[in-house]
Parts: sequence; C-alpha cells; structure tokens
Amino acid sequence: MAENEFDPLGIFTELNRQKVTFLLIGGLARVIQGADELTEGVDITLPLREENLRRLNLALEGLNARPRDRRKAGLAERIERGDQVIPFQTDRGELKVVPVPAGTQGFDDLRRRMSREYLGHGIRVAIPSIDDLSRMVGAMGRDEDIERLLGMRRLAELERSLGHGLEL
Repeated sequence: MAENEFDPLGIFTELNRQKVTFLLIGGLARVIQGADELTEGVDITLPLREENLRRLNLALEGLNARPRDRRKAGLAERIERGDQVIPFQTDRGELKVVPVPAGTQGFDDLRRRMSREYLGHGIRVAIPSIDDLSRMVGAMGRDEDIERLLGMRRLAELERSLGHGLEL
C-alpha cells in the first residue's frame, strides 16, 4: 500500500483490535448514511474515559499516527486543554479525534440514536443518526457546508418518508 493511502477499514480494524469505543462522524459517516460527497479521512468522537483514551493511544501507535499539526502535547492533555479537533496522519490515512463535535454535548449525546453499520470484512462501526450528523454540519456554520446540510436534510426526509410506509 502506498504511504498515506486512505484505508478506512484499516483504521477501523486497529481501533476495534484495541477495543476503542467510538462513533464515526464527519464526511465518511455522512457518506455511509447516503450523502453524495468525497472524503479522505476518518473523524471519530469517543467517551473520554481514561481507559478508552489508553486504548485509543494504543491504536494510534498501531497505526503509526503522527500529529498533523506538529503539536507535542499528548492526546489527554490536548483534550483537557479543549482542542476541538486533534488531527493525526497515519499509515492508513488521516484520523481526526473530535472530543466534542460541534452542536453536540459529545459522545453520550450522539450514541442515543446511533446505528451500527456493516462495512464488510467483519467491520462494523457506530454512526450517529442522519439528524445528528445534520446538526453537527449546521453547527459549524461554514458557507462550504450549506450544500452538505441541504443534502443531509433531504436524506432525513427520505428516511422519514420510507419509515412511514413500513409502519404496521
């Protein structure tokens, strides 16, 4: 594999191998939920408990992760400091840790309506609902996200309309 070739399944394999509890968020989560966009990285949020952060650090070592922003502080220190996004470059592509995604109260807020999606090769990932993914995009307030937000709202409407037809 070429250096830094995007391999999300490789990233998920290592996270799962180390038993990291996480939710996939960001572009790849939106794509899995049906969005029409391209992404070249994995964004996750997770419970910030000490044991889970220890497991994440082991996964980062297994992925040969290097901070993309060249900051020397450790993961726990950066979370405590309030960094909103902690980006890493791994041998499998970019991985961003987002302690508290925009528009949310963190992992526990998002896990209530999550689903587990099978991606193949024995890999399942937890993903927030379409509504929660929309909430995160909208909360960022960036002009470049307007089309993404509209697309996510269309997906939410489609999901609701399909759900009504399936009721007994």
